[in-house]
Amino acid sequence: MSDLLSIGLSGVSAYRTALAAVGDNVANAENEGYARRSVRFAEGGRTGEEGIGQATSFRFTGIKAASVDRAWDDFQAQESRLAASADGRAGTRAYWLEQVEGSLGYGELSVGSRIGAFFNAGTALAANPKDRLGRSAMLAALDDAAATIRNTAEALKSSGAAISAAAGREVEALNGDLEALARVNVSLLQAAPGRSSTASLQDERDRLIDSIARRVDVSVSLADNGIATLTLARAPGVTLIEPAGRGLVVLSTATDGRLSLSLADNGTTIPLPASGGTISGLVDVAASTADKRADLEAITAQFVSELNAWSAAGRDLAGNPGGPLLTMSAGALSVTTAITDPDLVAAASATADNGNLLDLPSLRGGDGVEAKWAALVAGSAQTLASAKSEAAAASTRRDNSFAARDETSGIDLDREAAELMRVQQAYGASTRIIQVARETLQSILDLF
Repeated sequence: MSDLLSIGLSGVSAYRTALAAVGDNVANAENEGYARRSVRFAEGGRTGEEGIGQATSFRFTGIKAASVDRAWDDFQAQESRLAASADGRAGTRAYWLEQVEGSLGYGELSVGSRIGAFFNAGTALAANPKDRLGRSAMLAALDDAAATIRNTAEALKSSGAAISAAAGREVEALNGDLEALARVNVSLLQAAPGRSSTASLQDERDRLIDSIARRVDVSVSLADNGIATLTLARAPGVTLIEPAGRGLVVLSTATDGRLSLSLADNGTTIPLPASGGTISGLVDVAASTADKRADLEAITAQFVSELNAWSAAGRDLAGNPGGPLLTMSAGALSVTTAITDPDLVAAASATADNGNLLDLPSLRGGDGVEAKWAALVAGSAQTLASAKSEAAAASTRRDNSFAARDETSGIDLDREAAELMRVQQAYGASTRIIQVARETLQSILDLF
């Protein structure tokens, strides 16, 4: 009779665990990072006795909940993380390249258009070189061009600073995730396998790894006890976290705004050649922005040099040699017009009142600043278009890989409803066994 009671009690206990697992699944159906729980049952145990000349007799002790398991596929998880890294990099590049594209200006507000307007004003003045209104219009166009150059340089500088700040926040969040994952590793080392609490730790571990993978491309190795080791996906020799500890990701910003990553661990620092994730995208865009700033500086220096040389070759209204039209003491941010008096425009040459103005269009050739600006803008637009296409493809791949992972680890409420009915019936059957045992025992006692 006691065997019957213990069998019923074991069933109640085991199926109560299963009911809790179903309840957790339903409650966390919409929670990101939660993997479906299922309970693996096992025979509660049996004991045997064998007498001399007698057959072995066994005593069964019912059923037990052997472990609470997570529905998980490590291969699908790694694929989804690589897809998330690619999407993070591509999406970040597309977003920031578009911001930088806006810094270059559009249409008539761009550097190329303002410089072109200056040249056009000079061409118009050549028809009447002594016209003070035309000379003033030429100087105003030059002042507009200088102001546009300064504004563009400032906008590119601000974009570079914003990219660096965004990278700093991402690196800070990455180090926070690595620290949290290190603590989870310690907890997993102490956790008993097969427990619901252990499954929750594994959920948190995988959620943190997903967050890390979005920022930097990683490969994951899991020990039998669930402890995670993370290395760079394309640089296996660079270990971010291992059972013995973790590294610290360090971000460095050069004077021109370029970014670099390194990993500090146990007193040593090595380069961190990340090729995926949002941080990699920010490093790439920072380099691209630095290149554009350098190109703008070169274009501005050429414009100042060529224009001042053109002015020096001419004569102003008083017949004196032309002076500098532009000054630039500290790069494109400092370019300004050097004169405001229209009489000082060196329109004439030694032989004609408009002789120097007639030479001005020679600065607009294939190697001129307008052509170089057009090449800069065209290259930027092409890079942006390519980045947007890459981002769209990476986003689709990420969505598909996460959908495939959810097929394994996600929650289907219809399935949970069916499982709930099955477990409830089993639980009810176990309680019925206890009731039958109690009634039988009572009937026996009533005989006396």
